[in-house]
Amino acid sequence: MWLLDQCQALFNTSSLYGVLGVSKEATDAEIRHSYYKVSLRVHPDRAPEDLQATEKFQVLGKLYAVLSDKEQRAMYDEQGLVAEESDSLQQDQCWEEYWRLLFPKITLEDIQEFERKYKGTEEERQDVMQIYLQHQGNMDAIMASALCCSQEDEPRITALIQTAIQAGELTAYPAFTQESTRKKKTRKHKADEERQEAEERQREMGLNDADDSLVMMLKQKQKSREQNLNSFLSDLEAKYSKGGKAKAGGNGKK
Repeated sequence: MWLLDQCQALFNTSSLYGVLGVSKEATDAEIRHSYYKVSLRVHPDRAPEDLQATEKFQVLGKLYAVLSDKEQRAMYDEQGLVAEESDSLQQDQCWEEYWRLLFPKITLEDIQEFERKYKGTEEERQDVMQIYLQHQGNMDAIMASALCCSQEDEPRITALIQTAIQAGELTAYPAFTQESTRKKKTRKHKADEERQEAEERQREMGLNDADDSLVMMLKQKQKSREQNLNSFLSDLEAKYSKGGKAKAGGNGKK
């Protein structure tokens, strides 16, 4: 299946810009920024309930390879066509590796600083609204996809969505407006269990320092993923990336 057909089948739009939620006039930086945010939402490790997550992640890699290449982007803008035979779109490309090359390693301080600046901004509001529309009001999926978001943020995220609905910016999906109390309690219970499990594992490992705890917890998470040992850490790195340049080109084969 051609790239544009894949976009239509997986993202309900054949527009490469539409998949990323940007305009045709978007700058390279804006396209890059949107790419890593959208890819996080469909990352196989973050969306295990989505059976098409891996395919979506791969298609996003191809899409970005096209839009980040001046010649390919120019051809797409002028003719609406994609050079399917190009090396950057070959099937044996390792899109996980390609992604990791694009986003640099960061520190815990970088993560905390990003969270501090991101929460409560217009960018976060727009991101939440886009996720709300994508998941048609399913709060389980919204809370799992939103950046820098934990169970403690749910009242704030809920209020943000309710305000947007009242302002006519969002459709009032029944999945959101009519969500049962039982489902809300189940989501909170699951989050509490995961937090307790993390705290117990931290005590078992004898970790007290926050930095060491975070690193060890990420490593434990990585080990449980036999298919992609580094993908969870890559997820967090990309999530909080400052948008640095790639360390190497992304058009080579795996």
